Amino acid sequence: MTTLKSKLQEDLNAAIKERDELRSSTLRLTLTAITKEEVAGKEKRELSDDEVLKVITKEAKKRREAADAFAQGGRAASAEREKAEGELLATYLPKQLGEEELHDIVAQAVAEARAAGAEGPRAMGAVMKIVNPKVAGLAEGGRVAAVVKKLLAG
Repeated sequence: MTTLKSKLQEDLNAAIKERDELRSSTLRLTLTAITKEEVAGKEKRELSDDEVLKVITKEAKKRREAADAFAQGGRAASAEREKAEGELLATYLPKQLGEEELHDIVAQAVAEARAAGAEGPRAMGAVMKIVNPKVAGLAEGGRVAAVVKKLLAG
């Protein structure tokens, strides 16, 4: 069984052979982030595929934020590079939920939370508690929170 980490390693080796600078540098940085995570605790350990996905998600988010920052700073070339790296990393992540799917999941959670008696500001936390496990890795936290706020506002 191939782990996600070993797939990244194989893709890195292929990218190096193909002299694909973008892919090789992006994968190298990502594997470094994974290794850093593996030695972060008291003892070195191998990350599970789920944990590797979290690292990739974090790395992809960093790229998106950097691309936005570069774009606002008028540095188009750097923004493009970060965007390309982010898109490359996204290919390793599960497909993100569409607006409609996310809306339906949140609407259901809002109904559940209200049925359990969550009202007002407390409802936000209650709804997020129901939604988060269902959308983990499939939608970004900020996106989810925005939909929750919108639906709670009615």
